[in-house]
Amino acid sequence: MIREAIILAGGMGTRLRSAVPDLPKCMAPVGDRPFIAYLTDHFRRGGIQRFIFALGYKHDAFEEFLRNQFPDGGYTVSLEEEPLGTGGAIRQACLLAMEETVLILNGDTFYDVELDALSAFHREKNADCSLCLKYMKDFDRFGVVELDDDQRVRLFREKQYYSEGLINGGVYALDCNRFLREDLPVKFSFEKDYLEQMLDKRGIYGIRQDHYFIDIGIPEDYRRIQNEINHLL
Repeated sequence: MIREAIILAGGMGTRLRSAVPDLPKCMAPVGDRPFIAYLTDHFRRGGIQRFIFALGYKHDAFEEFLRNQFPDGGYTVSLEEEPLGTGGAIRQACLLAMEETVLILNGDTFYDVELDALSAFHREKNADCSLCLKYMKDFDRFGVVELDDDQRVRLFREKQYYSEGLINGGVYALDCNRFLREDLPVKFSFEKDYLEQMLDKRGIYGIRQDHYFIDIGIPEDYRRIQNEINHLL
């Protein structure tokens, strides 16, 4: 069972700045709480016992939230001195991990995944990284992930209009030790430079999870989540 999670919460959120100008996007208010509070509540209920917050942009905005949300501890902070990209942020946070397998979450995305199913799948496949994939129709905001008959990722397709397909939901089970042994630069994209490269040499697998998904990175979906708070509870 996966019991530790890294939350990527250091992004600048430029697309959301018109709606939330003064905060990191995962700290944007939804109802009377920051969005990330719903995320941590959800995954604590699912079995996560320790969080590593990968912070950067406006990291001071998290101080009160962390004190209130985790009065008894159960978290640590991995602070970027300069932007490292998603890959560099994960790599730095993995150095603080206590578990061999960690859950990777994006702080601006809520995806109601079944953690038990992801854990079992990741273990069964002996995967380097297991992706949670969301089936969608009529979209152009996301690329598409294609799997082979063994559920191994065989191709990532670029963003364009698709009538249907599986998208990368941004929730991963990652083998921390294997990842740290990779010869990767200090700054890199987890998606472009790790997941999409050398698919024939890495064990990258995908599991479909047909549950509620929202990425609040654009104003349209940030407005939508205000009316869909019940999905976060």
